[in-house]
Amino acid sequence: MNRRLFTASAVVSLTLGLTAALTIPAMAGQRPDPATEAAVAAGLSPQVFQALARDLKLDADGVQTRLSNEAKAGKAELTLRKSLGETYGGAWLSPDAKTFNVAVTSSAQADQVRAAGASPQLVKHSLAQLDAVKDRLDGISASAPKTVPGWYVDVVTNTVVVLARSNADAATFVKASGADPSAVRVELSTEDPRPFIDVIGGNAYYIGGSRCSVGFSVNGGFITAGHCGTTGSTTTQPSGTFRGSSFPGNDYSWVQVASGNTPRGLVNNYAGGTVTVAGSTEAAVGASVCRSGSTTGWHCGTIQARNSSVTYPQGTVNGLIRTNVCAEPGDSGGSLIAGSQAQGVTSGGSGNCTSGGTTYFQPVNEILQAYSLTLVTGGGTPPSSPPPSGSCSGYEFTRTGSLASGASAYQPDNSYYQSTVSGTHRGCLVGPTGTDYDLYLQKWNGSAWAVVATGGTSSNAESITYSGTAGYYRYRVHAYSGSGSYTLGFSNP
Repeated sequence: MNRRLFTASAVVSLTLGLTAALTIPAMAGQRPDPATEAAVAAGLSPQVFQALARDLKLDADGVQTRLSNEAKAGKAELTLRKSLGETYGGAWLSPDAKTFNVAVTSSAQADQVRAAGASPQLVKHSLAQLDAVKDRLDGISASAPKTVPGWYVDVVTNTVVVLARSNADAATFVKASGADPSAVRVELSTEDPRPFIDVIGGNAYYIGGSRCSVGFSVNGGFITAGHCGTTGSTTTQPSGTFRGSSFPGNDYSWVQVASGNTPRGLVNNYAGGTVTVAGSTEAAVGASVCRSGSTTGWHCGTIQARNSSVTYPQGTVNGLIRTNVCAEPGDSGGSLIAGSQAQGVTSGGSGNCTSGGTTYFQPVNEILQAYSLTLVTGGGTPPSSPPPSGSCSGYEFTRTGSLASGASAYQPDNSYYQSTVSGTHRGCLVGPTGTDYDLYLQKWNGSAWAVVATGGTSSNAESITYSGTAGYYRYRVHAYSGSGSYTLGFSNP
């Protein structure tokens, strides 16, 4: 392969016109376009940032504010859930994500909630009590009437919502369960959930004549919806075998891929790029999420509830995430992600992406635990060991520098490099111990530098693996917190 590192002296090999077009935006002082700058500041790819703005009808500042509020709410919720104990009644963000509400069954806990930056809401039922009510409904799910398509814990109204096309049928169902009727709210609904599976071919994976969507990569393969295939079934594109599947009751499965297929910690954003998966921390009710599927591509919305039960023609599935994100047949099994955190795989729902709808997702962490799987993160299979503490060895090129806290540098040599063929780009960054240094790989898209891969953990060491087409690339090294010298190692096709 033709390996070329473009430095300032190598630029003369370009034509004069191309040099002018590419050298100017490659300078460190050149600011990216506002959308790219806002996305990088929020830790997202420009495509994800733009999708959130589009589907949630927000401007750039609105998206940044919402994501910041969601991150704070997620941390507060983890702390309060433990400290409030049996008085905890659930938590949710307001529709504009400006207020984080935490329900408590005792007014004595209100000050504790306020101290965490949240708004206390006094309720009758604790979350544990609501979950117990739902468990009773789950216990007779096999006898749920067809006019009752689902039920879920709604922390906002402090009830268990039973969706129904008939009030009488819903009342009979609730009575038969023995659940406390004062904790149940019947909501008339036209939902008619069905698994999102389709026999029409598309760019996904296939099970005989059917098509589904990959959820998230795990060690040895990927996770997806259980209704997409039974244990022992085989897949194509990529080729693999279902090693475990559960549906109904649950709606999850995992596929072990054949040799030659490489699981990557990425999600297709259907805008010519990918989103890097960094983990699987659960997002709060009310948080923004985006879904990727092979039929309708990339769509966003918010989480409406967790621990939802849905009755399909094949039976009831419990413990799902309820959202207002749209989906259609063939999107089944696809990814639900909040920022860079994996949330779930597409199960089913109602509506479509023309008029809107409700979609349910099987939580990721439950699947990982059920099959003892490890999520692949960071754009590729995790290395067997972290980058060396003092330097990045084993890479074709090395650059060093020093940064003050909050500053950035562009490498190589405040310029860029050209890759004349498609292939894998690998980068390794090590900053001073105790700092937080981040690494971004950018590609010139013809009008601006766009982030295509990110190493953005809270560590001083980051690594990136990115499979890309021919083009012009550069690395941005950013000292998020702390200052001092760094080492960058990188290899290109």
